Amino acid sequence: MRHWLMKSEPDVFGIEHLRDKRTNSWDGVRNYMARNHMMAMAVGDQVLFYHSNAAPPGVAGLARVIRTAYPDHTAWDPSSDYFDAKSTPEKPRWMMVDVEFVRVLPRLVPLDELRARPELAGMVLLTHGRLSVSPVTPEQYAFIVALADQPALPQVERLVAKKVAKRLEQPVAKTASGRKPHRKPVARKQKPSAKKPATGKRPR
Repeated sequence: MRHWLMKSEPDVFGIEHLRDKRTNSWDGVRNYMARNHMMAMAVGDQVLFYHSNAAPPGVAGLARVIRTAYPDHTAWDPSSDYFDAKSTPEKPRWMMVDVEFVRVLPRLVPLDELRARPELAGMVLLTHGRLSVSPVTPEQYAFIVALADQPALPQVERLVAKKVAKRLEQPVAKTASGRKPHRKPVARKQKPSAKKPATGKRPR
């Protein structure tokens, strides 16, 4: 059994969405390294569900891989933000896996706290921050799960509160339709999307 960290924006598809659905595909990944990590996953692998582009970002819950990598059909849909004309059913370029809900952590473990812990200094999340799917060692996984059962470091709480307050002071960019733009693939430039908010079909 291996361990992984997978990112998703909580307002698009968070750990609570997965809790309600119980299982879901993890599609829309358009980064080769992240795709390769998913292709290495096995049924039963444990996942840290990470809320990205949030205030604050951090590990919010746990999931489990229940289906190994198979072709990501959203790449074949011209209406999808994740469409890729070079990916076809005959020669798929992108893959996805299925995951199931395990549990919501007692508290979100914020990114700033992960950075403050010397035990996690070599974690891929901290060295390759833009990667949406990354491996985690068994020791890192167990340490983070244990952190969720402990109070946050006081200095981290102050830092997170300051960052959250600063973010709330900034105006939120919106699309032409008035909606907040949702998460875009790592490999693409950030730009507003006119796509409707996710209905639970796609966390990535």
